[in-house]
Amino acid sequence: MISRYNELVRKTINSFIKKRRFIMVKAAVVRPNSDGYVDIKDVTLRPIRSNEALVKVEYCGLCHTDLHVASGDFGEVPGRIIGHEGVGRVTQIGENVTNLKIGDRVSIAWFYSADGTCKYCVTGNETLCRNVKNAGYTVDGAMAEECIVDAKYAVKVPEGLDPVEATSLTCAGVTTYGALKIGDTKPGEWTQIVGAGGLGNLGVQLAHNVFGAKVVVTDGDPKKLEAAKENGADLVVNRHDADATEQVIKGTNGGVHDSIVTAVSAQAFTNAVNALEPNGTLVAVALPKGDMALNIDKTVLDGIKVAGSLVGTRQDLRETFDFGAQGKVKPIVRTEKLENINKVIDEMKAGKIVGRVVFDFTGDKD
Repeated sequence: MISRYNELVRKTINSFIKKRRFIMVKAAVVRPNSDGYVDIKDVTLRPIRSNEALVKVEYCGLCHTDLHVASGDFGEVPGRIIGHEGVGRVTQIGENVTNLKIGDRVSIAWFYSADGTCKYCVTGNETLCRNVKNAGYTVDGAMAEECIVDAKYAVKVPEGLDPVEATSLTCAGVTTYGALKIGDTKPGEWTQIVGAGGLGNLGVQLAHNVFGAKVVVTDGDPKKLEAAKENGADLVVNRHDADATEQVIKGTNGGVHDSIVTAVSAQAFTNAVNALEPNGTLVAVALPKGDMALNIDKTVLDGIKVAGSLVGTRQDLRETFDFGAQGKVKPIVRTEKLENINKVIDEMKAGKIVGRVVFDFTGDKD
């Protein structure tokens, strides 16, 4: 009896030590001067707590929001691990975790957690919670070998979905899906996707394949416009054309029902408003600096609606993952090594990336 008791004590202590261990990981962190780039360094992760899980990251995409964080645009967070397009396997679970088990593949998304009790959380608007935490900004994110998540907010990734592609759906996909819902996108109606980058190319596929809409895309990069055409766009317009807005209005026979602005350009917002049909909706997604010009006459006389859309809910992400598993949306992705991340940041700043660059952590680990 005593030996069995001692063995139970030993197992309990070992389990406690394992759960409480500190972990050293390679990660991309915001520089002390917030100059828009990151340092690759070893970082110590704290032990997981109750209701948390530890995830061994497989892949993490780079989003334009990561660049905002690295530049201190939302407030400086030196030393923060960036990344909110992460996918990986659960390796540890804390006390009270019942929805995850070791081995589950889960997401590490921008919407990291919320308080779960406020009026926004209980009315289906959890991403607007005033106590929200964001991965890669207010808490350490997924651009690291391992990452801690709030188990209640880590959405499972379907096994039939390519994990590299799932990274884009974790942010860009669910963001555009949520925006299309806010824009009341309808079958047979015209939807405009402004900007054909990481978000835009997924927006085209979702609008066309999920909502059944006709899609017009505006962008200044011929390669991105060609990719949008291949992904189902019915009409593409180069935003640099002097008559770009007129082309949209003419090609859609009077304007678009809703316009989803993913381009990081204040002028893009103004152009999008002007291309709306009466009773149309502008959905603002991108975050350029500055203000948007809004013609009062058109807004009032045409009944124009303007809405902001940050990111989708956990349920939106589950649905987006399902669309990916069904083949209704297929992200354009390429993988890179973490050591090249600052070169990729330069590419993104120059607008040279078609789709998403995803950093591969599967080959960097012991």
